[in-house]
Amino acid sequence: MKTQQFVVVGLGRFGSSLSLELMDLGYEVLGIDRNDEVVNDMSHQLTHAVCADSTDEEVLKSLGVRNFDCGIVAIGNDIQMSILTAILLKELGIKTVVAKAISVLHGRALEKLGVDRVIFPERDMGVRVAHQLVTPNLLDYIDLSKDYSIVEMNVPENLHGKNVGDLSPRARFGCSIVAIHRETGVIIAPTAMDMLKTGDIMVIIGSKKNIEEFEVIINEYSV
Repeated sequence: MKTQQFVVVGLGRFGSSLSLELMDLGYEVLGIDRNDEVVNDMSHQLTHAVCADSTDEEVLKSLGVRNFDCGIVAIGNDIQMSILTAILLKELGIKTVVAKAISVLHGRALEKLGVDRVIFPERDMGVRVAHQLVTPNLLDYIDLSKDYSIVEMNVPENLHGKNVGDLSPRARFGCSIVAIHRETGVIIAPTAMDMLKTGDIMVIIGSKKNIEEFEVIINEYSV
């Protein structure tokens, strides 16, 4: 089976962190940056690292970028370079192009260009941290859309020994427990009879409003 290949343009804090995580997950990564020093630092950690101008189409062609499965534009504050790079990656026929945006207008411009996914690392991290601060049991928070989210939440002590059916999360709260993580493994699509234990992590999906209500109620929950 072919190993999926990624090209990451911009090896700053976000780009380098993303590249290293992809490597740890077993994927091949070509890193591109204009800074020699950054490229030298990353050269032994990535499949390939190249010092190059990502707005030069001939350079990208010579690097075989068109053969990669996914291109990630992780350029920092140079919006013009970010946009030009995204255009070239799309024109070269990369299947999926993902780009980091540093402002709403930057994000809109990338979307107009047909970028498959626009991400706002600083904003998204701020949202996650805010939710974790106000909800002690919340471990992670991801927006799926304007109205829906998926969260990871610790099972509080008052739910130890209760089963999913006791909670009836869909009927009573309008959200669903789609998985339970525990030391012995992961329960996907748990049934009404699956028991919750302290130390388990629930993966919950639903509207933001319903999840917020669920977060508050389960801490005071009793059957």
